[in-house]
Amino acid sequence: MELKGDQFDKKMKAGPLNFRALLFYGPDRGLVEERANAAVRSVLGHIEDPFRLVELTPAQLKDEPARLNDEASSLSFSGGQRVIRLRGLGNDAGLLRDYLAELPGEALLVAEAGEIPRKSELVKLFEKGDDSVGAVACYRDEGASLGRFIDAFFQEQGQQLDKDARSYLAANLGGDRQLTRRELEKLSLYAGGKHSIDLEDARTSIGDSAALSLDDLSFAVAEGRLSELDRALNRSLDEGANPVAVLRTVSRHFQRLHLTSGLLANGEDIDSAMKKLRPPVFWKVADRFKAQVRAWPRGHLTRALERLMETEAACKKTGAADNLLCSDSLFAIARGAPMQRKQARSPQR
Repeated sequence: MELKGDQFDKKMKAGPLNFRALLFYGPDRGLVEERANAAVRSVLGHIEDPFRLVELTPAQLKDEPARLNDEASSLSFSGGQRVIRLRGLGNDAGLLRDYLAELPGEALLVAEAGEIPRKSELVKLFEKGDDSVGAVACYRDEGASLGRFIDAFFQEQGQQLDKDARSYLAANLGGDRQLTRRELEKLSLYAGGKHSIDLEDARTSIGDSAALSLDDLSFAVAEGRLSELDRALNRSLDEGANPVAVLRTVSRHFQRLHLTSGLLANGEDIDSAMKKLRPPVFWKVADRFKAQVRAWPRGHLTRALERLMETEAACKKTGAADNLLCSDSLFAIARGAPMQRKQARSPQR
């Protein structure tokens, strides 16, 4: 059966899972692992039990085709249902076709496949099974789903975010569930005993994270600072940022420039226009933001946004060289920045 991500999460909260085989797949590898861990804990209570948990690889199953059936049929020395965890499955449906048809023994199979096509044969094998077999797609947190995750996290901690802090986190996190969770945990600890968390807390806490790298990167693109763009992009990718998340962060920056430019065209002054942005522009970079708004013609901002959206769509195609596509697009926009020549002649700050 097909299980939506929120359906699986609700089943986890409702009580023990009644499944024999679960496939977790999708572009958010951190979320794939997090949900797989949750499935394991639903049976074992934790994820490390040498008597009831066995971890296998696709290579082991290719070398020993009967290994999976044997493990599923084995009894635990300590009693209770066993779990078989299969990581790095990829898109090899042949390894599990016979197993899913028979479902020997009583063990729960937890398979992790990473980013594979939604209509792949492997996914179909799990979706066509009975109610004890399910496939769970794990997509990156964004928009409303990211906001719900952020809200739920702080509710569990007994803390609240003010409006600007929430907007800032929603704009700078997402892309990988585990990275997002670590940043939220860091912010919660930083706030300590504070019940209410404000924008300054959020900025200070994740200021040295990949989110700041992406802020730097966005400003570097808009200002045509190629060397800064190169450093910020490499840092962000090294710290685990996904190319799609990078493109979306830069798109949000250009959307804010576009919105402010439109307000100026309608007669507003730049300070009042910027006050309408959420989250507000950080005071340390407010002058740079103003300079970008004044330098970029609105039509050029529109074309930059179109290119960013086209690149994001190209990155989502199976087998796409997403790092290269992302880099090429950002450097092309930066080279065409109205400020590029001026900044190239002046000392970099």
